[in-house]
Amino acid sequence: MRVVVTGASGHLGANLVRLLLERGDRVRVLIHRNGRPFEGLDVETARGDLLAPDSLRDAFAGMEVVYHLAGLVSILGDAGGAVPAVNVAGAGNAAVASLACGARMVHCSSVHAFDLAAGSGPLDESAPRVPADSLRHSAYDRSKADGERLVREAIGRGLDAVVVHPTGVIGPWDFEPSRMGRFFVRLWKGTLPALVHGAFDFVDARDVAGGLVAAAERGRRGESYLLGGRFCRIAEIAAVAAGITGRHYARPTLPMWMARLGVPFMRLAAAAARTEPLYTAESLAVLRAGRPVDCAKAAGELGFASRPLEESVADVYRWFGAQGVLPPEAGSRGA
Repeated sequence: MRVVVTGASGHLGANLVRLLLERGDRVRVLIHRNGRPFEGLDVETARGDLLAPDSLRDAFAGMEVVYHLAGLVSILGDAGGAVPAVNVAGAGNAAVASLACGARMVHCSSVHAFDLAAGSGPLDESAPRVPADSLRHSAYDRSKADGERLVREAIGRGLDAVVVHPTGVIGPWDFEPSRMGRFFVRLWKGTLPALVHGAFDFVDARDVAGGLVAAAERGRRGESYLLGGRFCRIAEIAAVAAGITGRHYARPTLPMWMARLGVPFMRLAAAAARTEPLYTAESLAVLRAGRPVDCAKAAGELGFASRPLEESVADVYRWFGAQGVLPPEAGSRGA
């Protein structure tokens, strides 16, 4: 297959590109900034900008499948308008360019496009999306739902597209690293001041990559597929990490009300250090509203399956050790 990947330099993109190459696909990657994840890989690169439609049509020309992964994750509001620009307008531009080029589009949305607080029990694809004018959802949540709406408008005009919704992604090939990657690094170093009560569903990036490819091959036009793994508390993830690394986390786990009181101080500390806060009101809301995910539709139609959390966490530490982010022995106990 001739395929192009947007957002290929991100955590999920790095895993998807490697899977596509293993399959023998001819891979083109859209480059906007960081090219490090592609060093040594047999990929074609194309310069492009999600907010420049002409550049997308050039990058997608001649491709059979467009994997649209590019997006901006934020726990700090709309980042001066960048979040809706990339996640909404960018998704719409990618959909229009895919339609113009006659390519099938696999749009990687997120579980955050769903209104997690609406209803109870396991979440499935029939759950309502975040309302466009909602004031109780984060800018990121609204942007993922609004971006999906633009893709669906293009589907209504003839675009052949499938939408997938991963949960919290973890795993190797995490070059930047991601927010969860930084969490695992700080767990190993013992620099997290505390954990927070709350839970979410976490899935391996390699399993999501497999789900994306299956969606391109077998997903039904216009359908959505949730790609999840294991729903667990943050303290449970820390315990899994401790069992793998042998470095047990001895700091307290804060109740949600106490964590919320600490949000302003976290933001001040982060501003002084010129880093992202450990947590914000937005990220706490995610942990508070987290629900188990029903992936029966993806399992039945795409053959999707997720590996054990313990395997994913062990491979995270092996990869960080191999990359020099952590000492080589960081993941040795999980070998």
